[in-house]
Amino acid sequence: MHNKVLWRPSAETIEQSALYAFYQTARQRGATLPAQYDYEALHQWSITHSADFWSLLWDAFDVIGDKGAVTLENAHAMPGARWFSQARLNFAENLLRHQDESIAIIERGEDGRRAEMSYKTLYQKVAQLAYYFRQQGVGKGDRVAAFLPNSHYALVGMLATASVGAVWSSCSPDFGFSGVIDRFSQIEPKILIACNGYHYAGKTIDCREKVAEIQRALSTLNDTIVVPYLDDLGTTDDASDWSTIIDPTQHTPALVFEPMAFSDPLYILYSSGTTGKPKCIVHSVGGTLLQHIKELGLHTNVRQGECLFYYTTCGWMMWNWLVSGLALGARVVLYDGSPFHPVQQQLFDMADEEGITHFGASAKYYAACEKFGLKPIQSHRLENLKTLMSTGSPLAHESFDYLYREVKTDVCVASISGGTDIVSCFALGNPTLPVYRGELQCPGLGMDVDFFDEQGHALPAGKGELVCKQPFPSMPTGFWNDASGSRYHKAYFSRFKNIWAHGDYGEFVQHDTPVQRGVIIHGRSDAVLNPGGVRIGTAEIYRQVEKIDAVFESLAVGQQWQDDVRIVLFVKLREGLHLDDALIANIKQTIRDNTSPRHVPAKIIQVADLPKTLSGKLVELAVRNVIHGQAVQNKDALANPEALDLFKDLPELQS
Repeated sequence: MHNKVLWRPSAETIEQSALYAFYQTARQRGATLPAQYDYEALHQWSITHSADFWSLLWDAFDVIGDKGAVTLENAHAMPGARWFSQARLNFAENLLRHQDESIAIIERGEDGRRAEMSYKTLYQKVAQLAYYFRQQGVGKGDRVAAFLPNSHYALVGMLATASVGAVWSSCSPDFGFSGVIDRFSQIEPKILIACNGYHYAGKTIDCREKVAEIQRALSTLNDTIVVPYLDDLGTTDDASDWSTIIDPTQHTPALVFEPMAFSDPLYILYSSGTTGKPKCIVHSVGGTLLQHIKELGLHTNVRQGECLFYYTTCGWMMWNWLVSGLALGARVVLYDGSPFHPVQQQLFDMADEEGITHFGASAKYYAACEKFGLKPIQSHRLENLKTLMSTGSPLAHESFDYLYREVKTDVCVASISGGTDIVSCFALGNPTLPVYRGELQCPGLGMDVDFFDEQGHALPAGKGELVCKQPFPSMPTGFWNDASGSRYHKAYFSRFKNIWAHGDYGEFVQHDTPVQRGVIIHGRSDAVLNPGGVRIGTAEIYRQVEKIDAVFESLAVGQQWQDDVRIVLFVKLREGLHLDDALIANIKQTIRDNTSPRHVPAKIIQVADLPKTLSGKLVELAVRNVIHGQAVQNKDALANPEALDLFKDLPELQS
């Protein structure tokens, strides 16, 4: 049975979209496409003529740089394909292409801070920091590490790093000391940029001691630059002061953009590190730029002068995605702090005040808004809002209902899915297609996405492993310190030969008018439950449980039991509520009625908290390890590692 259509773009919306214009350009350039706009036909062309598609994308968005004559070599090797091998470009130059007085960034904080910065001023600050970096001997391939809140400091730091050809890597300041060192010690940075403190949920957190500790632990540093994020705290000893380096009274030196190869490193991002030392994932200059331009410009329809916001920290790939909005001339909103402090509707207030056109947050954020009873449709104008984005975990069908019922009716709800591994998306939004309840609208252009059964056969219908069957530019160039490529190969290519296996579990949903392949993600495939040999995605269970008003959130794992696996569901209830037989029966009945008897948990247990990563994702594998008496590696990767103690030696799991 098809899911319900919740929103349909008007003919005018479609025809005014960048996707529609790109379609016409592709036809003019000789692409064999129907005269009438057809996204599915465009997607098919983008994977059957992959080199032509990515080359056209470069031209259509007027990427600054020399494209070279060759788009793709070794086209069928994964890994091993080479994109734009003759190209030379600079990431920062493309993000700083606008140098006028229009607003580039708006900085907001839970503490009430608000600042705005023009493209011209941003360019000047980047020039000053880049000049300083060169004085410190920072050049092509060197690493700059950042321990910063989501602020202009991080953005200026990243752009200056990219301008000199160095590699940027960041953690948010809520990371513990070991979590930071587990990451930064592997990449041996030359420069550390760190904050003296930050605010969260009404608390002021002094970071100076932690920064000094990090500084001592990183023997490769030439310099540490401390940002005066909290005005009333000074800097640390043996550190440079940001305020003396970035000085508006001083002459701004010329900003020189280092020409880079397409595949040169730009970013090092990290896997969550909850199952071992974090993997250092290297992303390229050109691959990141082209992929982000495609996703923001075509799939999200961000235009010059529009206002783009995503609730994220500098420790999550959505920060890297968000700031690429500068390449399109957008105003980018950088928010630091709790999304619910000092008031629960904080981010919606900000959306009104700043005229946000594209608003993004995690699926968990929207679920919490519904549990809090927020109804922005009654309390806010949101007149500029065109797109609501969600990622981090699958957006439940009921959250789609909530967004259309209580936030805004005429808006494109774009549930997007990809990850740190590709610094982008496999499936995402589309301003030219209907939104179906519970579905991601489409696979991304140039992404040959499919779902495989366990034998490696494509599934036209039914649940399977999310794979990508052809190379794409934002594939990592590899992992840091993995010269043989063996760890990289094992992570993505060992499951199916010459195929990227992403680790998500999901399915296609076919629609006829217009022809549309929606995508449903059922959770991580390594967290798939397997009672009696039946594969069940955890999101299928969460969707049902979180309908129940008493349940704030839930986490499901499989427990080895009597030569099989049984499903154990942990629930965090609303404040002051207790799990009783009636609520257990209600949860089980809701799951049974809406899924199958196989989905019904054998045990339902109340806990005070559920462990999450610093980017807010539930850590099912860590809980599964704890209930089986196995060690959990790198607890510093968690926002609340103490929550794991709640799952140890539970008497309810002994029978």
